[in-house]
Amino acid sequence: MNNLNDKLQLLKNKVNDGKVIKIAILGLGSVGNYLLNYLNFWNYQNIEIVIGTRNVEKAIKDVNISKVAAIIRGNKTKNIFVREVNLDDVYNISDFIRDIEPDFIVNSSRVYSGLKYGSISWHVIRAYGLWAPLSVRFIKNIMKAHEIVDSKAIVINTSYSDAVIPWLKSAGMRYPDFGSGNLNHLIPRIKMAVANNIKIDDIENIEICMATSHFHDVVISKEGQTENCDPLINISYKGEGLKPDMQKVWKDCAIEMPTDAKRNMMNASSNFEIIKKIIVAAINNSVELIHSPGVNGYIGGYPVIIDYSKESIFEFDERYFTLDDMLECNKKSIYLDGIEKVENGNLYYTDELIDKVKNSFGVVIPKVIKFSDIEAISEFIIEKIINQNLSKK
Repeated sequence: MNNLNDKLQLLKNKVNDGKVIKIAILGLGSVGNYLLNYLNFWNYQNIEIVIGTRNVEKAIKDVNISKVAAIIRGNKTKNIFVREVNLDDVYNISDFIRDIEPDFIVNSSRVYSGLKYGSISWHVIRAYGLWAPLSVRFIKNIMKAHEIVDSKAIVINTSYSDAVIPWLKSAGMRYPDFGSGNLNHLIPRIKMAVANNIKIDDIENIEICMATSHFHDVVISKEGQTENCDPLINISYKGEGLKPDMQKVWKDCAIEMPTDAKRNMMNASSNFEIIKKIIVAAINNSVELIHSPGVNGYIGGYPVIIDYSKESIFEFDERYFTLDDMLECNKKSIYLDGIEKVENGNLYYTDELIDKVKNSFGVVIPKVIKFSDIEAISEFIIEKIINQNLSKK
């Protein structure tokens, strides 16, 4: 099943029938662990969590500490199971999906675990698109497995969905329904900045509707500016539009954050937000706003509506700007991240990124990354850029 509205309707049917909602987390690094805890501590009890990981022994220990922590805090712990999964083996993944029959699949895996790629690249090339081949590698296999078993699971991808999901779609593959992170990380900063500037205490009543790509999440968060390429944004408070000084807002978004694994609290929270909002909307027949990179296979990040009061449950939020405007804005934004375009299964780096990588790392990357070359290019990047630069530290 590949239609998101159909999958959302099936989920609602299970919620209405009181059936257990199964959530599969593939990869249990720091993102997966934070997500495990958020789900385990959530007061909605009718869920089951299945961990798919290459390191079962470590995962069992992580699950046990999450359960003990939940009990100490006075929470009921969820049913949590651990299964060994090899994300390089499509048929092993398909066996996992077939056996579990999950309602959600969250891909929190990384080809090169324990490393924030931006810690190597941002200060010298100020672009993240270089790492797209690594980000697509495992989710490509997961989506192949999803198709083999004709899974009905809603899929959420964690790593660089702005380009990864469009890349899969352009190759004619099934692709994740939602991306997490990026846009979700920036919106709370904006809310905090607006609340501080106009002295609002009830920050939960500030609504942000926004479209932009990963580049602007980083450049605004790190530098407090937009590189003369403003995102599309609407800000309101209790339904009334606000017109704050956006240059000051952007500047105030540059707040200090950790650079280690604690940063992944944000990405795990983004995954949790998507799952929670969909389930809550299904329970209440209500409307929820979600910001997601790569949604519907479009490059960049978008505001979308989950509306269980209508026949078409999923739609883009075009209250303030049209989808065409959002597509154009994201095209400009992700160009600054080093991605020129994604089409016909090929990802095109910008000439500027190619020059920056050559000047900074002494490595020549190809202009075009073919879908069939993803594994080879991933290994090339690991060997020539990651390993070489980590060895210098």
